[in-house]
Amino acid sequence: MAAEAKYSIVREVGRGSYGVVYEAIVNQTRSKVAVKRMQCNVPENVELALQEFWALQSFQRQHENVIQLEECILQNGQVFQPISHRYRKSDSHLLLIETCLKGRRCMDPKAACFLWFVMEFCDGGNMNEYLLSRSPDAQLNHSFMRQLSSAVAFLHRNQIVHRDLKSDNILISHKCGSPIVKVADFGLSKVCQGKGNVNRHRFSSACGSNFYMAPEVWEGHYTAKADIFALGIIFWAMVERITFRDGDTEKELLGTYICQGKELIPLGEALLENPNMKLQIPLKSKKSMPEDLCKLLRDMLAFNPKERLDAFQLEVRIRQISYGKKRQRSLS
Repeated sequence: MAAEAKYSIVREVGRGSYGVVYEAIVNQTRSKVAVKRMQCNVPENVELALQEFWALQSFQRQHENVIQLEECILQNGQVFQPISHRYRKSDSHLLLIETCLKGRRCMDPKAACFLWFVMEFCDGGNMNEYLLSRSPDAQLNHSFMRQLSSAVAFLHRNQIVHRDLKSDNILISHKCGSPIVKVADFGLSKVCQGKGNVNRHRFSSACGSNFYMAPEVWEGHYTAKADIFALGIIFWAMVERITFRDGDTEKELLGTYICQGKELIPLGEALLENPNMKLQIPLKSKKSMPEDLCKLLRDMLAFNPKERLDAFQLEVRIRQISYGKKRQRSLS
């Protein structure tokens, strides 16, 4: 990117419909960072970029399992302007930037317009690739479950609903030796206004990835508990290594579903059609799951959101389950 005095692009590491992610180097320190470029050329892209921007810069403190934003840079043509930094940010300035992006009042409409997000670099790829390249490991699974439940509870305490949780949007870092998960990709997230219980906020725009969407998301009336349903899909698929092949990318992805003949139906959609459907947990071998984990998954995947765990209850329950914990040897 043309803030060449500060960063140098090394290579492209990911590309999606919402942006491109690069590995880059901070020229002064030679440390690695991840840089995500989002083009702000149409209103839909502007909205996605701003949602990610507001979510990442809204934290008053960081969480080790949520991707860390170093700074955000606005590109207008050949001009690059830092607009936020994790140590320095002004809400009035950020609101001005939002006004400019939405109204294009300060820009040449023909000029290139991008938001560049400079974030911590994760060397382990995404969780989907990481797990599918390794043999099943109950202790690692439990560690990831504990870390993810802590991350989502942190987001919900900060009034942020992710709305697109899936294994592709969870990154792995090895900075501290053992793998650390990082929840990333906040393009579909919502920062709820006001304080109080995040689960009281209601959303109507159905969004996310089909195989991870809760039944109520398909209907277009949902709360933050949709994030818990998505986590339930991830946890179940992770423990039993249940995968499906994405029709667009042909990638093998972790995710649970219902089979109807040769067709794979997202679990949320199937539950919407048949709310009384009993989930077959475990799906493969009973030896793969203790009963307290089976119950936890059922409570995360409940059709009725009122019967589903919230993020704070989940955080407590994860610590209590026996799955993946080292057995204590008797000293007698």
